[in-house]
Amino acid sequence: MNKKQMHICWVLANNSSAPYFNWFAEQAKNNSDIKLSFVCLHSEKPKMIDDMQKYGYNCFWIKYDCHQRKRGLIRSTFKLYSLFRKIKPDIVHSHLFDDSIASLIASKIAFVKRRIITKGDTGFHYYYTPKWVVFDKLNNFLATDIIAISEESKRMIIEKEKANLKKINLIHHGIPIESATSQMEDVKNKYIEKWQLRDKIVVGTIARFIEWKGYIHIVNAAEKLIQNNPLFVFLFVGNGEQKDEIRNLVAQKKIEENFIFADWIIPEDIPSLFGLMNVYLHAAKYEPFGLVIVEAMLNGIPVVSSNTGSAADSIEHKKSGYICNYDSLEKEFIDGITFILKNNTNNCIGNEGQKVAEKMFSINEMYNKHIALYFSKIRYFQYTTIKTHN
Repeated sequence: MNKKQMHICWVLANNSSAPYFNWFAEQAKNNSDIKLSFVCLHSEKPKMIDDMQKYGYNCFWIKYDCHQRKRGLIRSTFKLYSLFRKIKPDIVHSHLFDDSIASLIASKIAFVKRRIITKGDTGFHYYYTPKWVVFDKLNNFLATDIIAISEESKRMIIEKEKANLKKINLIHHGIPIESATSQMEDVKNKYIEKWQLRDKIVVGTIARFIEWKGYIHIVNAAEKLIQNNPLFVFLFVGNGEQKDEIRNLVAQKKIEENFIFADWIIPEDIPSLFGLMNVYLHAAKYEPFGLVIVEAMLNGIPVVSSNTGSAADSIEHKKSGYICNYDSLEKEFIDGITFILKNNTNNCIGNEGQKVAEKMFSINEMYNKHIALYFSKIRYFQYTTIKTHN
């Protein structure tokens, strides 16, 4: 008689594809203990369908328009209920707010035994649309288990969303180290020539141009640094609603020659961009995790960051990076960048950060902790593959 597999259904909304879904699928493809299914709530046919086909997994598409949120969530809840009744997962695992509110209600009434939510966007409603926090609390109530992705996220879930502490598990996101660090010299040289970076001090930031990412603080700190050393170049990679405002601020300060606003960069080039940087700077007021901080650390780039997300969990101040107090962020950015440039002999700070990131944030670590959590919750299943990848 064949051993019964545990059937886990992952759900995601508003993204056509998600790198860490692919990373998890790659890790799980040879694990005979589990069966994976995926559901994507998206306005158009998602790329995730093709992504998962190559691993042999089903991916179901439910058409969902986030611009008609209330109607779309009601419709998606009924669709998910029908799907769960049909495919009968043992665990439904959601990841962001929209997919969670729909899938948790649907899986609850479909009698799914375990309902797990990864709080990938913790804090967004609290800071920007407080009236929706009540629904964050509803998600926490409906879930049997909650995954916080950083200590800060965990505190927010407990203190602001009033979740049951016994439900909460801390599992950091993981990244495939090899692909995250695949720098290419020809790509680096291309950007060095394009942006005239040779012999410059490059401080990089990769983030959306939105208020909570703190670009204004970076520009204000940069002005003072440039006054003391015109070799500084600040490389901004990202798009968003605040981009024109930040461009105008840089122009007002008459420091345009020291700033690069990069257009869209293909993902394959991102590791090489880190290779151009002397310092990676992260200015977010609040970050549930911050994958880009980890990517910088894995590439051996010293990180100067506000005390948030993965930086707060992993960086030992002045040893594996530099942590800044948000209340005096601009001054501390200046102090932090200055400290790194004076003390990073033989890239000792960058190398220390790299060691920490490799230990804490590998995709293997994330995968094994998820699998252990799944099997700890439904004891009917025999968990034979405790660590499928070493």
